[in-house]
Amino acid sequence: MSAAGSSLSEDQFLCSICRDVFTDPVSTPCGHNFCKTCINTHWESGVFNKCPNCNKMFYTRPDLQVNTFISEMVAHFRHSAQPVTSNSSSEQQAAEPGDVPCDVCTGAKLKALKSCLVCLESYCETHLEPHLTRSGLKKHLLIDPEGRVCTKHDKPLELFCETDQMCVCMLCTVLDHKSHDVVPLKEEYTRRKAGVEKTEAEIQQTIQERRLKIQEFNRSVKVSRDNANRDKEDRNSVVTNLKEAIERNQAKVIKTIEENHKATEKRAEGFIKELKQEITKLNKRSAELQQLSHSGDHLYLVQNFKFPAAAPPTKNWTEVRVGPPSYERTTTAQVLEMFKNEMNTLFRETELKRIQQFAVDVTLDPDTANPLLILSEDRKQVHCGLVEKNLPDNPKRFSTFIYVLGKQSVSTGRSYFEVQVTGKTSWVLGVARESVNRKGIINMSSNHGSWTLWLDNNVYSVLTETRVPLSVESKPEKVGVFVDYEEGLVSFYDVDTGSLLYAFTGCSFTDKLLPFFSPCSNQGGRNSAPLIICPVNHAE
Repeated sequence: MSAAGSSLSEDQFLCSICRDVFTDPVSTPCGHNFCKTCINTHWESGVFNKCPNCNKMFYTRPDLQVNTFISEMVAHFRHSAQPVTSNSSSEQQAAEPGDVPCDVCTGAKLKALKSCLVCLESYCETHLEPHLTRSGLKKHLLIDPEGRVCTKHDKPLELFCETDQMCVCMLCTVLDHKSHDVVPLKEEYTRRKAGVEKTEAEIQQTIQERRLKIQEFNRSVKVSRDNANRDKEDRNSVVTNLKEAIERNQAKVIKTIEENHKATEKRAEGFIKELKQEITKLNKRSAELQQLSHSGDHLYLVQNFKFPAAAPPTKNWTEVRVGPPSYERTTTAQVLEMFKNEMNTLFRETELKRIQQFAVDVTLDPDTANPLLILSEDRKQVHCGLVEKNLPDNPKRFSTFIYVLGKQSVSTGRSYFEVQVTGKTSWVLGVARESVNRKGIINMSSNHGSWTLWLDNNVYSVLTETRVPLSVESKPEKVGVFVDYEEGLVSFYDVDTGSLLYAFTGCSFTDKLLPFFSPCSNQGGRNSAPLIICPVNHAE
């Protein structure tokens, strides 16, 4: 066997990629051998699954397993290639002062060639061999042993001085670091390794947080892009509707002008007809007078012409006019007013249609409802009862005022919901911070974390620093509530007309917002109608 081993050359055990002795040798289907790491790295570097030796292409990457026969031959080669004197300490350098000795040698210590950071030992050439040949040990990290001996005492740095924060040898603890806090180097290593792992974990957590932040920014950019596209579509729709409205109004103007012209023409024709009739009468009278004027019969003229002489009766046409100026001005003003009204209606409908796209399904939270409130089973309606229910006074419940919150919170983006208020004389609608006070006296103003619209005995108002009354053209039957969290906007709409009732702008939201409702007191049955959360019927 030794003869066979000696006949093998080193080239037969060299990987053609790294040009070194095989490590974990594998064989390709075409029969060539490589280090497992070398061939995988070669294929992962962008080269198609080809054999580096014969260029045979594999359309599916082969599942390579370590060739145990070649691996054993390599191990045999390594062993047989060791110098005959490798186990003899006579040709290896003995450890001298300042050198790191081998931790395995017994008797005279040889100079260490490498130190293992896993085993925490240093090895001479002979005792290093297992780390070079055994697969489990080959993964250990080997370093040069320089710097591991105390330069002052030529002793191994096996201890750690916590007082001076430095590695020391045994003599250092007796001489230079006497009475200092000293621990074994392995103990300090364990402590610092824990610190390294903790710091690494913190770094990984920070990296994860940064990645999550990147995802958040990417989502924000996507939301912004979606909103921008939606807004562009809305604006294009507005422009299209404006063009159509202009064309419709242009047709109306032309029709009105034509109708007015025809009326003028008809009136003029009537006047012309009257004038022609008068001319006919006058011509007839003129002919009669001419006949008398040319008559030589004295008796005939005297008998047929009476004094005082008079022309046939005619209409006074002095103040009669047929002209366009007055009706042109009136028609233009009327059309402009009509156009203005139509544009206002168009803008209101477009704005309402835009915000209705952000409709959310809102339900009432019974855990927050004041004991006087009665909620429907589907949590979509609420009205004020006459008897206070015996309910647990949990921290979420409004105990003093007749309020209730919605379950669905808003902490980003845009949200919209609609509430029917038909038949009520008092109510409160809007949003409030999740942290809004639920007990005792509650200030429901925008300065204290609530943005609400009030109807109090048929008077509309909002609460900022003070109560601000509103001028509302018509009493809304259904109110829409819109929130744009990033823009700091809370606005209220009359759903039937699309009119904006009020908008809180420039708000600074730092907390989750919750829908806010109050049907107010029953008022002896005059305000017994419920507030009803309605499904949103998107405007066409």
